[in-house]
Amino acid sequence: MTTKPSPMGNLARVLLAEDDEEMRALLARALRGDGYQVVECPDGFRLLEQLNALLLSPEVLCMEPAPFDLIVSDIRMPGVTGLSVLEGLQLFEDLPPMILITALGDEATHAAARRWGAVAVFDKPFDLDDLLAKVREIAPARSRS
Repeated sequence: MTTKPSPMGNLARVLLAEDDEEMRALLARALRGDGYQVVECPDGFRLLEQLNALLLSPEVLCMEPAPFDLIVSDIRMPGVTGLSVLEGLQLFEDLPPMILITALGDEATHAAARRWGAVAVFDKPFDLDDLLAKVREIAPARSRS
C-alpha cells in the first residue's frame, strides 16, 4: 500500500482519536518519535470534526491528497465511536486507512471492524512496538526535509 504525499509538509500525518488522555499522550509521543506528524482528538466528535471536509466534500480528494495518511482510533469513545466513524467512511473513496484500538475487543467487535474495512484492530493492552510496526507498514514515515 502506498501513501499519498501529505499536503502539510513532508511528514506522514496520523489522525489519532483516543478518549483516555494518558493513552493518547503515549501514542502521540511514540508516533511523533517515529517520524509522524500527529493530530490528536479526545473523542469521536473531534474525530468527525477533523474528517468533516473529507466527509462533506469528497470531491476535494480528486484535487489534492487527503490531509491524513492514516487514522488510529479507539473504538469506544464518548459521543461517536471509532467503529461508527469507520462504518461511515465506507461511503467515500480514497480515504485514509484506519487502525482501531479497544479495551473491549470481543469477536463481534473484531468482525464488525473487519467488515467495515479496518486494516488492523489492537486489543488493549497491546505492545506499542506492534502498533508502530503496523503504522509503518501502512503509512511509512517520510523524511523531515
